[in-house]
Amino acid sequence: MLEKNFIIDTELSSGHLEEALDFLREFYLLPQPDSFQNISKGVVDGVGVLRYTATNKEDKWEVRVEIQATNPFSVKLLPVTVPTNFKISPKIDLLEEELFIAIQAFEDAIRQATLYFAWVEGEKIIPEAPPTRRKKASFRMFGSNMIMIYILFFGVNILLFLLLGVFLAIIGILIFQLVIVLLSDRILLNTSDWRITPENPRVHILEYQLPLEDFQKFQKKFGKDSIIKMKEKIYQKSLAVGLEPTCELGEDIFTEYGFHCQADLKVAKVIDVYSIVEEAASKFNVTMPKVALSNTMIPNAAATGPSPNRGLVLITTGLLVQLEEDEILSVIGHEMGHLSGRDPIILFSIISAEFILRFTILFPLVVLSPLIYLIVALGFIFFVAKFFETRADLLSAMKIGQPQVLASALRKIGYQRLHAERISPTRFPSWINFDPHPPIYFRIDRLENMKTPVKVSNPLLKSAGDVVNGFKRTLGL
Repeated sequence: MLEKNFIIDTELSSGHLEEALDFLREFYLLPQPDSFQNISKGVVDGVGVLRYTATNKEDKWEVRVEIQATNPFSVKLLPVTVPTNFKISPKIDLLEEELFIAIQAFEDAIRQATLYFAWVEGEKIIPEAPPTRRKKASFRMFGSNMIMIYILFFGVNILLFLLLGVFLAIIGILIFQLVIVLLSDRILLNTSDWRITPENPRVHILEYQLPLEDFQKFQKKFGKDSIIKMKEKIYQKSLAVGLEPTCELGEDIFTEYGFHCQADLKVAKVIDVYSIVEEAASKFNVTMPKVALSNTMIPNAAATGPSPNRGLVLITTGLLVQLEEDEILSVIGHEMGHLSGRDPIILFSIISAEFILRFTILFPLVVLSPLIYLIVALGFIFFVAKFFETRADLLSAMKIGQPQVLASALRKIGYQRLHAERISPTRFPSWINFDPHPPIYFRIDRLENMKTPVKVSNPLLKSAGDVVNGFKRTLGL
């Protein structure tokens, strides 16, 4: 194995880069003395550098690691001891992923101490706030494959049957579900904060990342909710009156809470969201969908609509904060995969078929054990939904042409779940939980193993086979 160099993207401000090295040393390296030795931190040409030796005593290999506190982080891996004919590559891949997860953990801590500001050119200012229950429900119900909205009808069914009788209830429920599918794009659009248009295509993101130690003292002194009050005051003094937040405008407020505005703690970027979605639509050869933005820092994207020609893509500002533009494009490609594949209509048909069978052919089973039937039926529906999520990944890889970039995006926004799946003694629960998405480790590994250009004659059959095979591997079959 020769020296390997790679980078780790980060949203950290320059003032936090070297602090990240201290975090890695204290919370990632030092707690694992059997795996990491010879740990040292210094400065080379004005740049912080962390060095250590990664060791695997069982396989008898050692790799010297050097991390430079640049943006993005620059990482060098140099083998020290490697057994002859030993395949170290998977071990190194895992080492890279663990390092990435550790840096993401630090970024998460910084996010808690960050003042976020987002606005769309030409649109009214809407302060960022934690998502309301209405927005959370809309994302889950109408986003991507809309499976959650169908699940709600398991409870509604009982009431309608009592009121209308069997035949009328079946007809009424099917019609109502179809109407929801046909209006899903409008419903989700009404829950968003901004609409992105050719006239107002760009989104501005401004972050001010407070010093972590000072922020922790700040929380103890002023309380956890004070960061929201501080941000609201800055909003009222800047964006609310048409001015961009600056250190000069916010200094009085910073001083009130014991801070000073420092340029090296600020991160700013402008994203042409409309152009990114437009590029994805052109690659999929579908009509440009409506584009909406929700001002919440939870990274997410969703797509819905009754057809590829009447679709909607909803993005959160959190997704724009955490991802690079090529990663955003690949995520939008995943959502376009849902639209072009007509997933909402297909899943509506599948669940409608189950609904009809439940009260006809399968009714004796329902009467015999309603709870067991419900669990089995839900489990089956969610497992089938994984086929469509996996196909959306594949379609993004085929049309956008960047499977590894989509894998990188998934790793960033799902790193906590990925870490839990990697360290779990068994991955079986992640396959049978009531989630339409397959385990994230499976999605990432699958994407990273794709060779471009990706060519598949039947993406749905290929994806269904991959899901089944991935599930069988967890069972040791």
